[in-house]
Amino acid sequence: MSEKRKIGMWLYKNSGGEKIAQEITKKLKERDIETINDINLRDATAKNGNIIHQKSKTKVNKLDLFFSYNAGEQTQYQTYLYQALNRMIPMINSYEAFALTEDKFHTSFVLRNAGVQTADYQLCHRDDTEQLKKIIKKWDKMVYKPTDGWGGVGLTKIESEDNLNMLMPFLNQMDLRYFYVERFVKYDNTDFRVDIVDDEFIGCYGRKAGKNDWKTNITSGGSIFLREPNDQIINIAKKAAKACGTDIAGVDIIYDQEREEYVVLEVNGIPAFATPEQEKMGLNFNDKKIDLIVDLIDRKTKK
Repeated sequence: MSEKRKIGMWLYKNSGGEKIAQEITKKLKERDIETINDINLRDATAKNGNIIHQKSKTKVNKLDLFFSYNAGEQTQYQTYLYQALNRMIPMINSYEAFALTEDKFHTSFVLRNAGVQTADYQLCHRDDTEQLKKIIKKWDKMVYKPTDGWGGVGLTKIESEDNLNMLMPFLNQMDLRYFYVERFVKYDNTDFRVDIVDDEFIGCYGRKAGKNDWKTNITSGGSIFLREPNDQIINIAKKAAKACGTDIAGVDIIYDQEREEYVVLEVNGIPAFATPEQEKMGLNFNDKKIDLIVDLIDRKTKK
């Protein structure tokens, strides 16, 4: 008789996350896969070849898989252990895919090389202000983005060279090693968030920027609305998710009105499930997403 498969899971608890974790655990149990929940690597110690989660007394590196799905509480210590753990066992997403999608420059670089359209971008050395001045002249408007930010935090629209000159002392104070900027894309202030799991389309919704703003992120005042994607959008999202090596991805796409083409703004490696409020609105992709994640875990842990 083969040994029972056992996985670890760390899934966010707010906005209905606890219920999602219970559902995943239940469906895995039906396949004879045991789940150890709430394995927060903050409570883990690494010693002598093992990563031990103190609360559950689990040697995490001896599990068949680790499913990490919590963007809001991620710390440097956890991601450091995440990287070490992925050298030993399968992860969803893999550390490589997680690290890639956490970095906007690396994501854009990989997507462009895979033939996926993104906003035009440039990465400059922190001292190369002349290059930044050339870029603003060429593009007219651009967006400064922290390469590792999320939720729209730190995004700054630069609309002129004067704007740039005012911003430079502030950016220099932040002791950044480099500047990442993107051409500002003229769009209708709405986007498509397309969920992909294991190369399959799960669902889509739209986000609309708040009044007098251009950022669609919910944390920046954006709002969600029901939106159907066309085949082109679904194919772009699948291609982007595949290029980044993600098992699970939320791909943000906007329509560039000047160039008349769809552009990928971001690939999110931990896209949220629909909240109970959003489900009441009609966002009903959670069941399909759970089923595909369970299939994925089952396949990745087959001995």
